[in-house]
Amino acid sequence: MPLSANYPALGHLAKIDPVMRRLIGEIGPFTLKPKVSRSPFESLACAIAYQQLHDKAEETILKRFIALFPGRRFPCPEDLLAMNLSAIRNAGFSRPKIMALRDLASKTLDGTVATNRMMKQLEDEAIIDRLVEVRGIGRWTAEMLLIFQLGRPDVLPVDDFWVRNGFRIVYRRRSMPTPKQMLQYGERWRPYRTVASWYLWRAADRAKQAMKVL
Repeated sequence: MPLSANYPALGHLAKIDPVMRRLIGEIGPFTLKPKVSRSPFESLACAIAYQQLHDKAEETILKRFIALFPGRRFPCPEDLLAMNLSAIRNAGFSRPKIMALRDLASKTLDGTVATNRMMKQLEDEAIIDRLVEVRGIGRWTAEMLLIFQLGRPDVLPVDDFWVRNGFRIVYRRRSMPTPKQMLQYGERWRPYRTVASWYLWRAADRAKQAMKVL
């Protein structure tokens, strides 16, 4: 695609990094669209629900959970805290996940987990610092919220396996880069490290699909 002034992130990445330029040309347009309609509470609750599960199990358990709250598209923190623990457990949640969900609800109500509006006023690291106070939420999960909900442009999730694997493939490295190596190399992608990460994800996906064909 043409790297015109309408695409400052792509133009910057292509200018500063020839390998990224080639990858952008191969993958095509940057199509990430943040899920801005979700609340941070909903996004993080889903993230907790999805931990250590496969796609079908994720969908089943989440549907059972939401069904506990008739008339709600998704429960609010007050709903969750009022719900009987055994009912949540019967929906398929382990005790650690239930405790994490309840802690998330409590920290949403006390303001530790900010609203979308409040997060607009906070820097990325300030948001991460708040979110990792929630039981079961680590830096990676907080970074996913920054990228996929808030649409922050300069996030590089160096602990993400597929970002690192995409880097290994595209940059033809013999071994997987360490998080520190990713962080150091990624400095050149500022202030559009989210965009670079997205293209590395696509590169890893492309390699996975190619392996399935073989």
